[in-house]
Amino acid sequence: MTKVLASNNNPINVDEHSEQVDANAGIIYMLIASFCFALTGACTRILRNDIGPIELVLFRNLVGIPFIIYALYRIPAVQKGGKIALLIFRGVIGTIALYAFFYSISKIGLAVAITYQQSYPVFLAIMSIFAFGEKLEPKEWLAVLVGFAGICMIFFPQISVSSLSLKSNTIGFSNAVLTGSAYLSIRGLRDYYDTKVIVFSFMAAGIVLPVISMVIGHFFYNPDFDFIIEKWVWPQWRDLGWVLLLGIAALFGQIYLTKAFSHQKTGIIAAVGYSNIVFSILFGILLSDPIPSLITWLGILFVIICGLIIAFKKKPPLLPKT
Repeated sequence: MTKVLASNNNPINVDEHSEQVDANAGIIYMLIASFCFALTGACTRILRNDIGPIELVLFRNLVGIPFIIYALYRIPAVQKGGKIALLIFRGVIGTIALYAFFYSISKIGLAVAITYQQSYPVFLAIMSIFAFGEKLEPKEWLAVLVGFAGICMIFFPQISVSSLSLKSNTIGFSNAVLTGSAYLSIRGLRDYYDTKVIVFSFMAAGIVLPVISMVIGHFFYNPDFDFIIEKWVWPQWRDLGWVLLLGIAALFGQIYLTKAFSHQKTGIIAAVGYSNIVFSILFGILLSDPIPSLITWLGILFVIICGLIIAFKKKPPLLPKT
């Protein structure tokens, strides 16, 4: 076993030291990624009165897609292919999940919107039973029940105010289901397509679908369907910096998420990823979002506990890439 002498002449295992450094790097990278994703949400929250959520989805992907194209140019994809319909589905369902995510941030605030999104392991675990025949252990069923209880604690108190609140929270809740579906599709694609191609399909759909939504919205706008149809609004000069920061934060979040998974065990990274909720709560407070009620705090805690239990299963689900 390889050893070196430290300054106090005590032997140190080089391999163990390298593994520890590598593990620490993975945790730091995940914290950076979580901060970037929370910052993406904060930018959406700041821009909500000037630019619609669908237009922000467009800008998010316009900033990021040149980097994916460059990455594919530098290192061409090596893949089997053959699942084009599933690849398109991943792009479409992921983009619709972004619609719901950005919409819910603009209507119900950062903390609740991101907690809804982070509850996706509940639905991914259940959908995996039907899609891949996976069997959940008793503790994983407990996690599903805890997570669902947490969602209810957040959802039902929120909808007691108005029908608009019911609509916003329902869309926020649907984001978890859509995100789970999107990452379930990745599990079906990863043996057939290069990761960069899967990301490209998501970003390409994230450009095409918003353009379609806004073209339709130009001719047939209806405020009841503002979560899926929207009018184009020219950004004001004061907004351009925030729009650029939104796209860059999302891009760097993706980069550091990838780095994190290459330096640490998936379960640990998935657990650290729940710091996204903490960062989002802090950003929400800074941006004058209402402080969550006690029952909402308890619901957030339940969702985090659910995610931690599922994160440390043998084959934990992937983290959402916002």
